[in-house]
Amino acid sequence: MNDIDMNLLTALDVLLAECSVTSAARRLSLSTSAMSRTLTRLRAAIGDPLLVRAGRVLVPTPHALALRERVRQAHRDARLLLSPPAQALDIARLEQTFTIRTGEGFLERFMVPLVRGLREAAPHVLLRFAPKPDKDARALREGLIDLDIGVPADFGPELRTRLLFRDRVVGAVRDGHPLLVGTITPERYAACDHVVASRRGARSGPVDEALAQLGLVRRIAAIVPGFPDALRLARQSDLVALVPRSCLNSDQQLVGFPLPIATPGIIVSTMWHPRLDADPAHRWLRDTVHAICQQEIGNAE
Repeated sequence: MNDIDMNLLTALDVLLAECSVTSAARRLSLSTSAMSRTLTRLRAAIGDPLLVRAGRVLVPTPHALALRERVRQAHRDARLLLSPPAQALDIARLEQTFTIRTGEGFLERFMVPLVRGLREAAPHVLLRFAPKPDKDARALREGLIDLDIGVPADFGPELRTRLLFRDRVVGAVRDGHPLLVGTITPERYAACDHVVASRRGARSGPVDEALAQLGLVRRIAAIVPGFPDALRLARQSDLVALVPRSCLNSDQQLVGFPLPIATPGIIVSTMWHPRLDADPAHRWLRDTVHAICQQEIGNAE
């Protein structure tokens, strides 16, 4: 450790957050000249200017921007390692609100077991389920939501991701549908009237691309916002729905069937901001959501 000054990590974290020598000095209770000397040491150690003047202010270099989240996390980890052990988390007494953002299809299938399982362990916890109109990472970064559940998006390298389960797309029709009589071929499948679930109103996707390679086109009769809506239509008509296998659950009025064409699988994950990595309550939330989803998927298979 003779060659490493851990105080530089603290100084670097504050400098990259403030982008100001004067503000960083104020936060660390140092003189401006001392903070300026520290910045000089950091530049020499890292081999990058880090903060450069743009008019009357300092702006971070591309390398500094790339380092910012890593430095912040490393600083937190170092402080945790060099701090007394935290008091053990008492889940039964935990009073906290967790905001989970996910889609309607996931809620339809997993909301009840999640609320039941989480509240059995932590009766004073409040769960708030937020709608998912898009895949914007800003809500995670700004702390507006605790956990995002769905298909992983390109949110940036700083966000954490954990696989919940793997899913696949299947067809769903009402019990007694004519399509269920005989072999379900691509031609028979395409010839049916279909309902498409799309938050943005898109009418085509991977299934249509696979059918197009065979010279086939689906007949789209309706486009609805979510999978629960598609299943409701399929339950009360001859329309064929296309949904994740996990959405079917044990619906006695619907019959799921493998698609007669190859389609990519679905990966469902939890996503969160790294500032919550070491938080005991958030770690309990992540682990419990994972365990409940795994159990529900296992019971359905």
